Amino acid sequence: MSQTTVFRVADLSQNRPTSFDLRPEPEALKALAQEFGLEDLRKVRFHGEINAHGKRDWHLKATLGATIGQICVVTLDQMSTRIDTPVHRLFLRELQTPDEEEIEMQEDDSIEPLGTEIDLEALMAEALALEIPEFPRKKNAQLGEAVFAEPGITPMRDEDTRPFAGLSALKDALKSAAKE
Repeated sequence: MSQTTVFRVADLSQNRPTSFDLRPEPEALKALAQEFGLEDLRKVRFHGEINAHGKRDWHLKATLGATIGQICVVTLDQMSTRIDTPVHRLFLRELQTPDEEEIEMQEDDSIEPLGTEIDLEALMAEALALEIPEFPRKKNAQLGEAVFAEPGITPMRDEDTRPFAGLSALKDALKSAAKE
């Protein structure tokens, strides 16, 4: 397996896959954790291969594995999340990029323009960023309801702030009254 993190496209073999196995050093993991606002980042591995796709394009097929430490948004306890995800990128030499100000996004987000190099560290960081839970939550963590009111006043609950639930109840009451 290769330890190279940046492959020059001109050096890639058209006839056989180029394998890679990237395992960042602790300093790199610490920098990534800080960049992504994580409490911890460990056991990161990005491995796979790059194959020719036709005569001028390239296909990357890989697996990203990582263990991340975050703070649960409900309990505020530290928690770990394991990420194991496939990563696919199709690098196209002739990718059309419109010059218009507003464009419609492609459905296939795995297609990339082919430059002179394929940067595995950048791809790994992008794939990791896309997989990090935005609102990490421990399994079975419950968000309780806090109810506050002055003495003698009926407190307002979450259900009271849902106007459509009230309208639905009113509609059901009117239907019942109309049947009678």
